[in-house]
Formats: sequence, structure tokens, C-alpha cells
Amino acid sequence: MFARPLALTLLAAPALVAAAPAGELAQVQQHLQGVSSMTANFTQIDRNGRALTGTMTLKRPGKIRFQYQKGVPQLIVADGNSLYFIDYQVRQVDRWPIGNSPLAALLNPNRDITRFATLKPSGDPSILSAEVHDPRHPEYGRITMIFQKNASAPSGLMLQGWVALDSQNNRTTIRLSNQRFNVPVSDGTFRWNDPRRQAPRNR
Repeated sequence: MFARPLALTLLAAPALVAAAPAGELAQVQQHLQGVSSMTANFTQIDRNGRALTGTMTLKRPGKIRFQYQKGVPQLIVADGNSLYFIDYQVRQVDRWPIGNSPLAALLNPNRDITRFATLKPSGDPSILSAEVHDPRHPEYGRITMIFQKNASAPSGLMLQGWVALDSQNNRTTIRLSNQRFNVPVSDGTFRWNDPRRQAPRNR
């Protein structure tokens, strides 16, 4: 299926330290700090152009859920401590610490993105692209978060998605739509059923 490349690529890099200009990255930082929750539809596109859709729900600190379209027996969810990839078809669960993922930039309101990201030229003055990459460890790959300037969004930025590239140049693109910020989100959203057990698992 297509969800595993997303999960593995998102988990490819730790928190980084790199020089970055403070201006627009500071705006990105203010946006991230101003978002306590978010919901959106997403489209995931792999390197072959194949697409899956679903819904994303985020609640800070530390919680996110990628619910795939009907018929895809996979789930990605973070419960505040760990990020899980669940494959219900083969009854398998993989787990990683949230702090080892670039998603920590989205999930941790205390993470200072200006310390470990760089701005990339977008060719469009209304678009900001912030890249996370460790030149000391190219095997970790890279992830670029893409924001559009929008006065109605927190700190004037709308997260449009991200592009992840692993060390083998396998590209995964996430595009967001119907974004809603700072809406009520129950902690129960991030519970999931463990396919290795009969009973539901809360964490």
C-alpha cells in the first residue's frame, strides 16, 4: 500500500540545528505556536503519482491522526508520546518516538523552528517553504513544509502540506485542503484499535 512510505519518510530526521533567517521563519514559528488544533482533508501522492486521500486531525502537543480513505486498512496516529503506523491487513504495529520525526515541528509548540529549518525559494511571494535537512546525515532525507500567506489564518499563514524526500530520492507529497484551525478536538480521536489484541487500545 502507499501509507508506509509516508510514515517512514516522516520519521527519517531528528531535530536539527542549521542557520536560518529570522524574518519569515519567525512568522512560521508564530503560526505553529498559534495553532492548538487543526483538521484538514489530505491527498498523499507517491513517487509514481499514485494518490490516496483521507482526513488529518492534529492537536498539540503531540497528537495527530491520518485516517485513510475507506478500503485502506492502515492508520498513522500519534498519541502524545509516540507515532504509530498500524497495518490492520497484516496485524502489524510499528512505533517511533515523536521527537525523532520532523512532525515534531508541527506537534511540539515549544520547538523553535528557526533553529533547525531553512527557507527555500518558492518562486511565488505568497508561498513560504521551510525545509528540514541535516547535511551531516543525508541518509535522514528531508522534508519541506509549504505555507501560503493568508490573512484569515493564524499569523497570516495557511499550511498547504509538505514534501518528503528520502535518501533514495523517493518523494511523498501531502496536500491539504479544507483546513480548519483551533477547533474542538477530543483526545478520543487519537485512540486506536490494536490489531494484535481483541480489546481497544488507548495509547
